[in-house]
Amino acid sequence: MRLFKTFLFSLLIVTTQKALAQTTSFQWTEVAPGVWKGIVGQPEAYDLLKASGATPNKEALAKIVAAAFPFTQNDIAGTISDGKTFLRFPLEKEEQLYGFGLNFQTVHQRGKILQLHMDHYGGKDNGRTHAPVPFYVSSKGYGVFINSARYIDVYAGTGVKKDSKNPPVEKDRNSDKSWSSRPYSDAVEISVPAAGVEVYVFAGPTTLDAVRRFNLFNGGGVLPPRWGLGFTQRVKSLFTADEVKAEADAFKEKGYPLDFIGLEPGWQSRAYPGTFEWDKKRYPEPAKFVKEMQDKGIRLNLWINPYVSKQAPFYNSITKYTGSHTVWVGEVPDFTIPEARRIFFGQLQKDQVDIGVSGYKIDEVDGYDHYLWPDVATFPSGISGEQMRNTYGVLAMRYAAEMYHQKNQRTYGLVRANNAGGVSLPFVIYNDYYNHEDFITALINSGFAGVLWTPEARASKTGEEWLRRFQTVVFSPMAMINAWSSGTKPWSYPEVAAQVKEFSLLRMQMLPYWYSEFAKYHFEGIPPFRAMALEEGFKQEVKKEAVNTNLEENPYAEATSKEIKDQYMAGEYLLVAPVFTGQTTRKVVLPKGRWYDFYTGEYVGDGEIISVTPGLDKIPVYVKDGGIIPMMTARLQAPKAGEKVDLEIRVYGEKPGIYNLYDDDGETFNYEKGEYSFREIKTVKDKSGKWKGTIAAPEKNKPNSVGNVTWKFMTKISKG
Repeated sequence: MRLFKTFLFSLLIVTTQKALAQTTSFQWTEVAPGVWKGIVGQPEAYDLLKASGATPNKEALAKIVAAAFPFTQNDIAGTISDGKTFLRFPLEKEEQLYGFGLNFQTVHQRGKILQLHMDHYGGKDNGRTHAPVPFYVSSKGYGVFINSARYIDVYAGTGVKKDSKNPPVEKDRNSDKSWSSRPYSDAVEISVPAAGVEVYVFAGPTTLDAVRRFNLFNGGGVLPPRWGLGFTQRVKSLFTADEVKAEADAFKEKGYPLDFIGLEPGWQSRAYPGTFEWDKKRYPEPAKFVKEMQDKGIRLNLWINPYVSKQAPFYNSITKYTGSHTVWVGEVPDFTIPEARRIFFGQLQKDQVDIGVSGYKIDEVDGYDHYLWPDVATFPSGISGEQMRNTYGVLAMRYAAEMYHQKNQRTYGLVRANNAGGVSLPFVIYNDYYNHEDFITALINSGFAGVLWTPEARASKTGEEWLRRFQTVVFSPMAMINAWSSGTKPWSYPEVAAQVKEFSLLRMQMLPYWYSEFAKYHFEGIPPFRAMALEEGFKQEVKKEAVNTNLEENPYAEATSKEIKDQYMAGEYLLVAPVFTGQTTRKVVLPKGRWYDFYTGEYVGDGEIISVTPGLDKIPVYVKDGGIIPMMTARLQAPKAGEKVDLEIRVYGEKPGIYNLYDDDGETFNYEKGEYSFREIKTVKDKSGKWKGTIAAPEKNKPNSVGNVTWKFMTKISKG
């Protein structure tokens, strides 16, 4: 009898497990051109797209070349078991994966095991990062997005199922030197801690097209104001109004560009947690101070973190809309509740935005478990602590940006946390980490994640390091010196001050190019800074199995293939290859096609690996054949709305070229009403072999900031 009862109990467990584990094929619906949605189980009411409020740009999506669903639909499976959703996507042997958030040390993600979890970056690519975006793309030309605000476990081609369709070959370690501890896997498997989830698949046909579709599905990329692409200096934490004005004056006197200044915690009467009101000792007349800075042509960006002090003027009103746990004893507003938003952002609007403050740096919304709220925290909306952590930065950005949109005034700021859905939000990620090489890898990976990242400069041990860091700041989404602690200035290292000034002015000369490239990000979804793997003509190696020549030595070594994680594309035409402190030479991998030196126009190679020795004064930059780089006169501040600037259009190579120069007023959202233009620039050789350039006439009743136009054909001698 006892055996019979045991048998029945075992049978009940097996039957229950089978009932709970329900594997299903997705039913896919095309929800936008080249974008399909599939649902498994019961998706949660709160997800990444709802947090961001992202709206697809279907018109722009329809302009990308049509492509079919990239999988055999039955090869994608979803299983609900134990309150979790397990997803499986097919993976071919000769396939590389990119994405899974803002990684700092690796570009290739195949073979990785990650938990996508909002956090500060702790020095290891394990999924805990400032933008744990659950989106990946394949070298085969498709993308996959998991629309969940939960912490997601990813097995990016690591597990081998016994009933795998394309299993690896079993090998004998005793006799086979090709045995590997990490055999080939034919699937990406993902675990979502919820009993259902939405999944989106993005067609190509190229990997860049899949990235574009993801960006456009999330509203299109950021279009900053022109001044946001100039230079910014973040001053020391406890600066006063007079010290800030003196800083701005020093930049002008010494001839260094400056468009906006960042004020750190000392602008508030209390910080960590904050009051979100001006400190009257350091800033006795805030409105007058802001106006004086505007008269100098300088905008102000204010540091905040969203944790409310009991000394805040609105504390009594907002406390019932805050979470169960505090951060630095400050209360955490639940921004999913309209009344909480009205109170919190109403204070920012009244006290800062309405007197002319141009933006915010939203700090500490990412991580460090020891100070952020724990996952056991509760919020009055019912959203879990885990979901709130994964989306809090997105919520803060969304509603901060909304204030400026209502004023028809663009903003550009900084944030410590972003996620899927935040593509169009006008903020750039930064952090406390300070490894220069890893900063460049993060810049490369940002293009796969739909976020922007700045390799900011703070301080350096030597003038060489300072110049090398500054050179990469110039070729990035935000040209920033973050001197909140060090007080560093561009001229703080006299031995390289002249070169720093030269590069800061180059950044300003290139504003027409940068602005046009960000317009393409917004209207076409093309990341302005992106990996070489997204460039046509670039051949990416695939990961190969390890071969053990000595079976007694490290038999579990991981096989790797060459990652290109120290060079990147900047806009349509430029390849940037930073040199780091201590290096005098470096190798550059050129995609197929002829490439030319940015500074001289000289031919450098075609689809080959070159070794370069640029000297300290240059960061290696190359232009593809037919490249057109519109530049303006060097100046200390970005052009204002309605201001005309003269252009020098630089032309590279021996191939006819076409470039679309973007123009609008540079400051408002009137472009959303059609008040913008793309003017076509063309270069051709006439019958006599002489180069000729043309630029389309300005459109009637559209903004026109172009003055006189001159041409500079950089390539004088044909080689090879």
